[in-house]
Amino acid sequence: MEVRRTAPVKLVVPDERYDDLHESARQFLHCANRAAKFCWDDNSYANCVTANSTARDALYEQLREETDLTANLVQEAIRRAVQATKGCVERWKQGKRVSQPEFTSWSMVYDKRSATFYRDRVSLSTVNGRVECDFELPADSPTPYEQYVLSEDYEFRASTLQYDLATDEFYFHITTRKYDTDESEVSEDAEYQTVLGIDLGVNSLAVASTGTFWQGDEYDHWCREFEKRRGEMQQRGTQAAHKALLRLGKREEAWRKQYIHTVANEIVSEAVEHDCDVIAFEELTDIRKRLPQAKWHHIWAFRRLYEYVEYKAPEQGVSVKQVEPNHTSQRCSRTGCGFTHEVNRHGEHFECQKCGYEVNADYNAAKNIGLRYARKRKHRLRSSPKSGSGDAPVDVRVNGGTLNGKSHQPIAGD
Repeated sequence: MEVRRTAPVKLVVPDERYDDLHESARQFLHCANRAAKFCWDDNSYANCVTANSTARDALYEQLREETDLTANLVQEAIRRAVQATKGCVERWKQGKRVSQPEFTSWSMVYDKRSATFYRDRVSLSTVNGRVECDFELPADSPTPYEQYVLSEDYEFRASTLQYDLATDEFYFHITTRKYDTDESEVSEDAEYQTVLGIDLGVNSLAVASTGTFWQGDEYDHWCREFEKRRGEMQQRGTQAAHKALLRLGKREEAWRKQYIHTVANEIVSEAVEHDCDVIAFEELTDIRKRLPQAKWHHIWAFRRLYEYVEYKAPEQGVSVKQVEPNHTSQRCSRTGCGFTHEVNRHGEHFECQKCGYEVNADYNAAKNIGLRYARKRKHRLRSSPKSGSGDAPVDVRVNGGTLNGKSHQPIAGD
C-alpha cells in the first residue's frame, strides 16, 4: 500500500531573488495554460488529450522557446495540465458540467531534479539560475520535515512551491511516499480514523460536523464596502483615482486571502482539537449550480478555503478529502434514518419528514458530508457531543472569535 505524506516548510528567500521566483511562476502558469488549451476540446471528451506523452511531444519544444524555464519545470507544467484535463474528462463522462482547466493561483511544481535538498535548505531552479533557500523550521521536534523528508523510509515526489501574498512569504509543500507492505496493519489503523465534515455556504461560510459555524457576515460586509469604494473611484475617472483603484485592489486581495487563511487555520485547529484524522469537503465542481445565489466572491472564498486547508492540514497530520455533494442538504443525518427528500430542507432549517429530526440545515449537511466519506472507509464521524438533553449548542465563529449568545445557537442533535 502506498503512503503519502506532505511536509510544508517555510522558505527564507534572499530579497534579491524574489523577482526570479515570481517570474518563474508566471512562466510556469503560462506553460500550464497553454497545455490545457492544447488538451481541451469543447465538443467531445473523446477528443481531449489525456496522455502526458502526447502533450509533451507536441508542446515541449515550443514552450522551451517561449520561456526561460528549465526542461523539468516545463514538463511539470505540461503534466499539471494533463492531470487537470483527466479529472475534467472523468466528471464529463459522469454527465457533470465542466470547462477547460485554467490555472491562476501562484504555484510551481518541482521534481527531484529541479529541487535539490540539503538538510537545512533547498536549491530551486528558476528562470535566472538556481536559488538556495534556507528552511525556517519550528522549534518543536520532530517536525514533519524531519519525520518524512529526512526519513530513509520515504522518498521525495514532485512538490509544490506556493506564495502567500498576504504575508509575502514562500512555502514549499514537500510530498513524500513510501510503500507499506503490512496492509493488514494499515487497514486496522484506518478503521479507527475520525472524520470532520465541512459544509460550505453563503450565510455560513463554513460549518463543521462538530457544530462550529464560521459566519460569512463580516466577509460579505467588507466585500460590499470594497465594491462601493471601487465604484466611487471609477466614477471620478482621474489618473489619481485610477492609481488609488489599483492600490485598493491589492489591499482587497490581501484582505480576502488573510480572512480565508484565518478560517482555514481554525478549521484545521477544529480537526486537531477533536482528534480528527480526515477533513471531508464537498466537491466544488458544480458549486455555482448548487448555490445560484452565491456571488463571485463566495465562489472564490470556497475554492481558496479548500486549497488553504488542503496544504495546512497535513502539517498537523490531518488529510483532506472531497466527496460527492449529491443530496447532502436533503438527507437526514440522524443515526438510523437517512430519509432523503427535497421537502426536508426549508432555507436554513432542516426537518426530516420521516423521523421529525429538526436541526440547522447547514449543520445537517456538514454531518452528511463527513458521513459519506466515513461510511465508505469504515471511519467514524466527529459530530457534536451530546449534552444531558440530547442536544448540543453550536459555536458560531466570527472573525476568529466565538459567539455564545442564544441568538447565535442553532440546535444540533445526534
